Amino acid sequence: MAPSDRPWHRSLVKTGARVLLGGSLAHMQDWFPGLSIERSAGTGRGEVRYKGETVASLLGADALRERANGSIYIIGSGPSVNDCDLTRLPDGSAILLNGAINLIGSPIGTPLGVAVEDERFIWRHFDLLKQKVVPGTICLLSVSVLRAICENDRGFLADKRVILIDDIRKPYGAKRLSMQDLQRLDFVRCNDGLTAGFSLQPDRGVVLGGSVAISALQFALYCRPRTIGLIGIDISNARGPRFYESVGESAFSGIAQAEARIVDHITLARSIAAEMGIALVNHSPVSVLLKYGFGYDDQFARARASAGSH
Repeated sequence: MAPSDRPWHRSLVKTGARVLLGGSLAHMQDWFPGLSIERSAGTGRGEVRYKGETVASLLGADALRERANGSIYIIGSGPSVNDCDLTRLPDGSAILLNGAINLIGSPIGTPLGVAVEDERFIWRHFDLLKQKVVPGTICLLSVSVLRAICENDRGFLADKRVILIDDIRKPYGAKRLSMQDLQRLDFVRCNDGLTAGFSLQPDRGVVLGGSVAISALQFALYCRPRTIGLIGIDISNARGPRFYESVGESAFSGIAQAEARIVDHITLARSIAAEMGIALVNHSPVSVLLKYGFGYDDQFARARASAGSH
């Protein structure tokens, strides 16, 4: 199986769902077969079942907010992570995205949480999750990721603190919505061009924006910290190997192709954060966000850390 591929049976399910159910319900493939989710309206609490067996309890976003402090750092897998001294992060302040889970233990002792949205990461790196994600870890997981985890090991989730990333536009158990539909929801903010949206109540769903960083941002803003820092959210060099990969082994990433969409969502998030009195700060010296007025904060730059030690 090539690194970028889903297993062949998942590709068949995905194609079959689109042909048989059409665009409005094709996302049923995310939970078919075997996964079912029950939640209390608006609270996020509930349970996940797989083939009739309860495999996890679901928590609401309040579980994340209760653990969060004044600063939250969203850490992606961009190569610029290697240029940051992450030992300087406060313990329990980082939300680690996908392969940034590698950082658990060293240099990051205990993360605030981990977030995985694309099931392809599970098929390629499930062993990494089992190695790094310890009992009690807050895990922000999409519907398709929950199902893929259960296909690999239905017992994995039992001792984790699971919060659902439910895509508002392709919600679990309901038909697909348009951006115009989202605009009418009282807990969602959209930009003027309807190219981006942002949920103020992630327990009711989040707006996916081309990167799991966008979903993590919606949960982070819900926690109301003073500062949200972005580390390794490079985008501009997404075609290169991630910080934990070697040249030549990089898996497919849609990040570069989704650049405009991602930037639109982060720009909208910055505007909403400013209204809340929250600073959204970029700590990547090579991020495409530099072109959009985000600037660069070198607080965690290795050169700065070295200079301060002399």
